[in-house]
Amino acid sequence: MSNFSLLHVGLTPAMQVSALAVILVLLLGAAVVIVMRKRRNPRERERRRRLAVNRYGRFGDGMVVDCQEDVLYYNYSHCGVDYTASQDVSTLREYLHGDLASFIGPVTLKYSSRNPANSILLCEEWSGLRGHAASAGASR
Repeated sequence: MSNFSLLHVGLTPAMQVSALAVILVLLLGAAVVIVMRKRRNPRERERRRRLAVNRYGRFGDGMVVDCQEDVLYYNYSHCGVDYTASQDVSTLREYLHGDLASFIGPVTLKYSSRNPANSILLCEEWSGLRGHAASAGASR
């Protein structure tokens, strides 16, 4: 059995430590690049959450009870549990016609079957706001 060592290649202990340090720095650099690519900004995470709830969620009935600035506040019930939720629609204003106060009233919502507290009233591909058809991307 052969004993391979960097010493047999002609590297001094200082060179071995340097080589290992360079390899370690390269591995750490690669890890940072991978982690940074996987990170998404909050707007992108929220957009993906909305689209996932739209794609896999269940329908429910709710009531928009208030609006402030770009946020709709709504209530709904599921399996005897009452939920109060809100949705920031600032990035979806292009799909909304008129003042947000005009949306107060009954709505259709979508919620996650795994987590009923995860719900939406509107996304890029769907709208549960009754009587206020959104533009081409979001329809009932």
